[in-house]
Amino acid sequence: MPELGESVHEGTVSRWLKKVGDFVKEDEPVVEIMTDKVNTELPAPASGVLTQILIQEGEPVEVFHAMGIIEEGGSAGAEAPKAAAKAETKAAEPAAAKAEEKPAASAPAAAAASGDRKWYTPVVRAIAKANGLSDDELSGISGTGNQGRVTKKDVEGYLAGGRASTPASAPVSAPVAKAPAVSLEPKAVEPTVAGPDQELVQLVGMRKMIADHMVRSAAVPTVSTITECDVTPMVAFRERNKDAFLEQYGVKLTYTPFFIKALSETLLEFPIVNASLREDNQIVMTKGTHIGIAVALGDKGQGGLIVPVIRDCHKKTLIEIARDLDGIAKAARSNSLKPTDVQGGTFTLTNPGTYGALFGTPMINAPQAGILGAYAIRKMPVIINDMIAVRSIMNLVLTYDHRIIDGLVAGQFLAALRDRLQKFDFFK
Repeated sequence: MPELGESVHEGTVSRWLKKVGDFVKEDEPVVEIMTDKVNTELPAPASGVLTQILIQEGEPVEVFHAMGIIEEGGSAGAEAPKAAAKAETKAAEPAAAKAEEKPAASAPAAAAASGDRKWYTPVVRAIAKANGLSDDELSGISGTGNQGRVTKKDVEGYLAGGRASTPASAPVSAPVAKAPAVSLEPKAVEPTVAGPDQELVQLVGMRKMIADHMVRSAAVPTVSTITECDVTPMVAFRERNKDAFLEQYGVKLTYTPFFIKALSETLLEFPIVNASLREDNQIVMTKGTHIGIAVALGDKGQGGLIVPVIRDCHKKTLIEIARDLDGIAKAARSNSLKPTDVQGGTFTLTNPGTYGALFGTPMINAPQAGILGAYAIRKMPVIINDMIAVRSIMNLVLTYDHRIIDGLVAGQFLAALRDRLQKFDFFK
């Protein structure tokens, strides 16, 4: 797996585009990786036959670790039959293995599972070279990785234990029965019936990434503060100008760019809300405002949610923000975002009001210190100068990291944001 960004250290194999035995051309997409909730198709580094898949769909993979093996020099007509024959030979191994003695528990699982070609990660190779480990010694180390592969921890443990690779009860030279062949092709997750009207669906891909991130975010002590906001002038302005805006600039004028513009200016006024707290208890203060926008994918929760970032919002006009918003929304829904498009956010805006939601307490996008929820705009009767008037009212909800933001600051921030939206003079 190549390095896909400075802060990307791990990804998840979301889908193999080729199967074992397929011929692939150099630079042809062969596997789809998900990092930070972005799907990226990785090209084949060379032409040949995909002979092994080392990381299955739904499994994690670290940067620079191998995900599969392509044997160069093959062709679709020549190598595919060989791969098929090899697969048939491996499929016959379990029957023969049953007649032999059961292998000792300490014997390396990788010995048979990897076929007649041993493979080690670049990290394992580097450690072996630095410590003078031969291939024979490596092959004697019990692997705890996927399909019995030897990992970095396995080698370090072997070195720390005095280089005693295999217990006396299972010497390397002793004959070891072959383990049943392991299918290298990606397996589809089969729903398992849990009840008469239920089925179990494996949590994989984007939903698993979201779940993992939400667990990390839930560990942050948060509080939510709410305010009502009269956005009647903003609603009137949009109604008057939305058609002309679309005709002149080619993008729809929604309420979200107004929220982003007002939010950006308010974050400059309260920089602690635009900050984040690191694990070493240092607060990261950012001078610019880089706002993540929650974008729902698919329908009825099937596509998940992603948070691309509009950078330098404090430098942009309402028109520029509207164009950027339109661009990232289209890229997100067409699955063409890059890993850098979802990195570097300092604050997040979510707009459930688009779907009619009236109120909620959004969860922060850790390590960011805050998230703003903008909820549905409704016409409501309000008292103005002791008289009843019909106004466009909405709820604004700020959820924040209480370790670095106090309730007083949160209240002041929300009041300043509310005033900007109600006066509606920030867009000029």
